[in-house]
Amino acid sequence: MTQFSKKENKEEKIEEYVILDDKEMGFKENWKEKILDFLDGKYFISIIIILVAIIAFSLGRISGIQERRPPVRVISESIIGEVKGVSTDNPINTPYLEKENEKNNSVSVPSDSSGQVVASKNGTRYHYPWCGGAKQISSKNLITFNSIEDARAAGYSPAANCKGLK
Repeated sequence: MTQFSKKENKEEKIEEYVILDDKEMGFKENWKEKILDFLDGKYFISIIIILVAIIAFSLGRISGIQERRPPVRVISESIIGEVKGVSTDNPINTPYLEKENEKNNSVSVPSDSSGQVVASKNGTRYHYPWCGGAKQISSKNLITFNSIEDARAAGYSPAANCKGLK
């Protein structure tokens, strides 16, 4: 009987190993099935929609930040050689600067604007030469005054859109 019981024990151990292997295989198959079920389920579509919305929102925010940054402009040509990294031999042209240059070329605004104001022959307001209203005055209608007092004496009043005028 003792010999028979040893055989039974060996068979039981073999059966235990077989059962354990089946459980491990079942776990692996269940894992694959769970993933496939998740991909087919309603949660997967919901998660994809949420991720796409987050990515689209983030890209929109990034592009909005880029558009709000003001372009770099050269205010005075006398600074070009003095700024580190800017060469006077090879100026950088961008479409924005070309548009600004076209605007500036159409209006002959004095470059030395210490105390000077400009006005239009047809208008009633005076501006500093760098204000937006002054840039819209055509060269044939442009009047230059040496001071604000001279402009007021001629009957002109300060422009509301030009900061610093009183």
